[in-house]
Amino acid sequence: MHQEFYELFLHDSKSAGKLVYYVREAHALWSEIDGQIMWEEEQVQVFNTHEEANKRYAERRLTLAQQVFIHSDMDLH
Repeated sequence: MHQEFYELFLHDSKSAGKLVYYVREAHALWSEIDGQIMWEEEQVQVFNTHEEANKRYAERRLTLAQQVFIHSDMDLH
């Protein structure tokens, strides 16, 4: 049996001396038979402002919630 997971992450970082914001999304499958997490390629989007990154994060979070990914360590407000 496999379970599907998404990790969505909003972070800021200095790049070439300039503060940038990014949203990282990673997709994984848990294999109960193997007892392992199998990560697929992650997607990273970089934004110049916190507002742009936060908007993209909220959009992806809503999309994932609408796809019935209901388990989260964050409130869906």
